Amino acid sequence: MARKLAGQAAVVTGASKGIGAAIAKELAAEGAAVVVNYSSSKAGAEKVVAEIVAAGGKAVAVQADLAKPAEVGKLFAGAKEAFGRLDILVNNAGVYEFAPLEDVTPEHFHRMFDLNVLGLLLASQAAVKHFGPEGGSIINISSVAATAAPAAASVYSATKGAVDTITRSLAKELGPRKIRVNAINPGMVETEGVHTAGIIESDFRNQIEAQTPLGRIGQPQDIAPAAVFLASSDAAWLTGETIHIAGGYR
Repeated sequence: MARKLAGQAAVVTGASKGIGAAIAKELAAEGAAVVVNYSSSKAGAEKVVAEIVAAGGKAVAVQADLAKPAEVGKLFAGAKEAFGRLDILVNNAGVYEFAPLEDVTPEHFHRMFDLNVLGLLLASQAAVKHFGPEGGSIINISSVAATAAPAAASVYSATKGAVDTITRSLAKELGPRKIRVNAINPGMVETEGVHTAGIIESDFRNQIEAQTPLGRIGQPQDIAPAAVFLASSDAAWLTGETIHIAGGYR
């Protein structure tokens, strides 16, 4: 059976672990050559690349911190050098940090907005220059926090609300160039970051699961197939959408 993304090339930002790693592997399994971007976790990115190559796919790891505008170009130059083309961008790199209103600082604000919003815009800007005349697909990883807006998450939720708005705006702007722009809005997903933050064993996780019709938090593999769908010709007439993958949590 023909693979859905054969002959295409993708950049997945923040792909050394978690949702980004799962998406990189899923895109590769469907035939895409994948640039596994990482900011600091070189070992994690190289492990993802090794798994893709061991399964018969193509991948390279490229370091770039998308919160630093000067490093964005390096990522796409690396993609062009490795694969000679670009068809898919997955804007997955992001950071989250909960803080009650009294603890919100300019540093807290800029830490998240510089990566989650400005980094996403600059990566999209760079990708568009590399897409061919046949267009391309940009997939933004947003969050149910954009609409659920949990307590003590005002800044993080605001970044994801911005991502949803950017998705709709860029879909209108880039549609005439055959570039589709969509977002995936995951619910709580069990990743290394969620473990590190202590959320897995928390009352917050229990609350979320109690309000989730399917009764569990997600796994990275719950998210990855949707990225393949949005990148492929199966979604050829789909742009400006946000797909919630959250077990029914709202």
